[in-house]
Amino acid sequence: MEWIYLIIAGFCEVGFVIFMKLSDGFTRHRYTLLTLISGAFSFYFLSKALLVIPIGTGYGIWTGIGAAGSVILGILFFGESRNWKRVLFILMIVAGVIGLKSIA
Repeated sequence: MEWIYLIIAGFCEVGFVIFMKLSDGFTRHRYTLLTLISGAFSFYFLSKALLVIPIGTGYGIWTGIGAAGSVILGILFFGESRNWKRVLFILMIVAGVIGLKSIA
């Protein structure tokens, strides 16, 4: 169950940064509220996962999901760069997450 918590925490982290972007510097109150809720859920589920998963593994996977997910959604919805170097490094993050999971 702790791995499910960690995945949920990672997706909430993606929501956190996307809603932060949409909040326009915390001037759009609905997105500001969604930012706070996503962040709270992200930390809650991360804390539940870290009761069993080693901190280095859990934190690495959590940040990897957050970073890769944010970049992917930025490319898809915010017109961010799709250059090959960016894609390569995101694939490296994904490989790192898979590697951490495989040795945990």
